[in-house]
Amino acid sequence: MEKTDQQKIRLGLFIIIGSLFFLAAIYFVGNKQNLFGNTSNLKAVFGNVSGLQVGNNVRYAGMDIGTVKSIEMVNDTTINVSMAIEDKMLIHIKKDAIATIGSDGLVGNMIINIIPGKGNENAVIPGDIIQSYSKSSTDEMLKTLDVTNKNAALLTADLLKITHEINKGNGTVGVLLRDSLMAQDLKATMNYLKETTKGTTASVANLNKMIADLNQKDNVIGVLKDKEVALQMKTIITNLEKSSTEIDKVVINLNATITNIKEGKGAINYLSNNPKLVQQIDSTITNVNKASIKLNEDLEALKHNFLFRGYFKKQAKEKAKQGK
Repeated sequence: MEKTDQQKIRLGLFIIIGSLFFLAAIYFVGNKQNLFGNTSNLKAVFGNVSGLQVGNNVRYAGMDIGTVKSIEMVNDTTINVSMAIEDKMLIHIKKDAIATIGSDGLVGNMIINIIPGKGNENAVIPGDIIQSYSKSSTDEMLKTLDVTNKNAALLTADLLKITHEINKGNGTVGVLLRDSLMAQDLKATMNYLKETTKGTTASVANLNKMIADLNQKDNVIGVLKDKEVALQMKTIITNLEKSSTEIDKVVINLNATITNIKEGKGAINYLSNNPKLVQQIDSTITNVNKASIKLNEDLEALKHNFLFRGYFKKQAKEKAKQGK
């Protein structure tokens, strides 16, 4: 059956419109994947990509700046992620920026968020590897929450047991809450402690006052704290030490002298051990005393003699002049 011209026209229009829609879709997808703009490559290393896929968006400070170009598994703990970033955005990304993997909303696709750094580093260049930070995955968070819930349940059960025992009056807390006599005793004890604290405070104040009085210059401690007094005391102690040294020397010499006397050396030992010599010395001193008495008597006689009277009067006058 041969097609009419009208059908051919409709078919041509359908093909043209379909082609336009196809080109528009390709352009839209390519634009989203940065296929038609100038891009540069940046890398990040993660331990877990959490479901990240090639083509997912890369955001910097909340703006879409590129897409995930490739994901390469190096080993069981290292995954290299390559990103295609718009060239015009590279000057805004610093070398201390941090890449993290998150979700686009609550149930959206996984994306890479690049967090700006806090320092004044230089801008990244194509091929740089920026720092990365792996957040806890949802499964890990749920596991942690499950453990927390279990611990909370155990804690609640223990608290219920404790509260039940307290209500029964068991244990120290239960007795304190339910025993009125113990509560009164505790109140009295607290009052006694309060009074004791007041007395202690007053004692401390008095002690501080005593210490302040002792620190004054007219007290012993105040005098001892004076530098001049300390220097004088130091000088006195030094002199005492020197005197002690000299006394030690005198004692040593005295001990040596006593030893010589005991051993029969020197005049003292000779006098003490020879009684005849002592008697002779005693007799000689007695005779000297007698001779001295007689000499005095002779001098008195001469004074009254007319031959020597003038001489003695002259001596008396000169002594009187010298006394004046």
